[in-house]
This record gives sequence, structure tokens and C-alpha cells, in this order.
Amino acid sequence: MMPMTEAQSWRVRVRIPAKINIALCVGPRRADGFHELSTVFQAVSLYDQVQATGRADGRIELTMSGEGSERLACDRTNLAVRAARLLRDRHGNPRQGVELRIDKQIPMAGGMAGGSADAAGTLLACVECWRLEVSLDELLGLAAELGSDVPFLLLGGNALGTGRGERLRALPAAGRLEWVFALAGRGLSTPQVYRRFDELAELGELTPSSQLASDGLAGLLSGEPDRVAAALRNDLQAPALDLYPELAGTLAAGLARPGVLGGLVCGSGPTCAFLCADASSAGAAAASLAGEPTVRAVRRGHGPVAGPEVARLARAEES
Repeated sequence: MMPMTEAQSWRVRVRIPAKINIALCVGPRRADGFHELSTVFQAVSLYDQVQATGRADGRIELTMSGEGSERLACDRTNLAVRAARLLRDRHGNPRQGVELRIDKQIPMAGGMAGGSADAAGTLLACVECWRLEVSLDELLGLAAELGSDVPFLLLGGNALGTGRGERLRALPAAGRLEWVFALAGRGLSTPQVYRRFDELAELGELTPSSQLASDGLAGLLSGEPDRVAAALRNDLQAPALDLYPELAGTLAAGLARPGVLGGLVCGSGPTCAFLCADASSAGAAAASLAGEPTVRAVRRGHGPVAGPEVARLARAEES
């Protein structure tokens, strides 16, 4: 580890993508309260940016700007602050502090893992800022303690997640898929969506299963938009629609657009993702969906994209 005086001479910037689950297969609730999952993650081109500047007084401070930031606490309950503290507790020393600045473009509470991306970006930024020697496997372990989606955000591309989603296997990332994301007017609580999933299972309205068929996986990884669209799956979509019925109108509106091949709720929702045949179709669908009464805003993106980009900047340089 380098002395803090030298570490403070650097500012580190990390750009980190959002994720979507192009397949999310949910099994029964486990004894530990989590559900057994098989999920195919895909990193997409909506990004948050984490900037970290080292301090020698042990203080960890956070400011945020951008998408939904005014509704987020910047204290030790924030996942990014928790990530910095966890990394320091395990691999650093109490004198190490950091000033974190996060610019958010990933939709908040939208099922696209914005908070998880910020935590993953903070881990990477603080490793560089504090000049720590931490392996990727160690970082993945810390990420799994912070949340089920955080490990994938360290990797990007495509990956198969099992367990509660934290056990990862990198998958091929062929082709380029054009996505349109319709943002909802309010958020959905992930724990609430899972509770409703369990209730619907008890009522016999859905059958929990974490099995992902091999032909479905092959379609998802083909890089061919029509095959990917046919294999899209989200077992949390039914409970999300049950809790937020207006999303059914958003899905119907998107799927009715020419060139839209498939759509689904992102993760636990409420963002709806639409896979388009090409960039032209995506542009037309985005423009049309922007006028829907159930849609707060529309974003375009593509995937799969690479994982985080880390840049070390001279401290005197302004962001």
C-alpha cells in the first residue's frame, strides 16, 4: 500500500454500466429468505459515474447528482458508502478516507441496479485511490456481501448468475442488441415484489422454478435480436404487474410498435425494456413511447457492453 499522502495526489473516476436481466428464473424461497435464481445478466449502455479523491482523515463523504439523486441519502446507509467502509475495514486502515462524487444516469429504483452499480464503482475507485492490493476474487466476495447484483457490475458483458445471483459465470457476448427503456412514474420495492411472488406461488398462480432451458440460453446468447426476443423471460414480471397494473399498458404500447421484437419488465421493475430489430426501429419506438401516459421518460441503450472503465486523474484536474 502506498502512503496516504501519495494516494491523495490522485483522483479516480469509474464509469459503470447498468444491467438488465434478459432471463430471470426464480425458484422457491430458501431457508435464508432468498430465492434460488438462474439469471442471465446483460450490461447495457446507461452509465453512472463514480469519482473518488483520497483523504487522510478517515472520513468517507458522498455527494450525488443526476437521475433521482435528490431522493437518495448520502449517509452510511447509502450502498456506495457501505462499499467504501467494507473495503477499508477488510483491506485498508482507519486513516484512509475518501470523497465520493456520483453522477447518476441509471434509472433509480427501476430494476437496472443503479445502487449496485454505484457500490461496484466505489469498490474499484477506492482500490485505486487507496492503492490497495485486492484481487478480483476478493472484490467479488465483498460485492456479494453488499448485494446480489453488485458482483456482476464488476464484470459487465453477459453472465449467468446462480444462487441468489451472486455466483457468476461469464457468457459469450455476441452481437449488438438495441434496447428502449420506458421509465415508470414511481418505483417498486424489490422485497415487496418477491413477497408478492411468494403469495402468487401459494395461490397456485405461478410455479417457482430456477431452471433455465439450454435452448433458451442458446437463444439469449445468439446475438440475433429475433432469437433473443423469443427467449426473454422474467418470473418477477407477474408480481410486478400485480403490484403496478399500469405497467401492463406500457408493455402493450411498446410491443405494438413496428420493429419491437420483445419486451419485459427489468428485474423487479418497474422499468420496461423493449428489444428492437435495429437502431432505426429503436429510435422510432422511443419517440412513440415518450408520449404514453404511463411513461415518465424514455432512454435508449445497447448491449452487451464491457464492464467498468477506471481512469486515474491528476488531483488538480477538474471533472
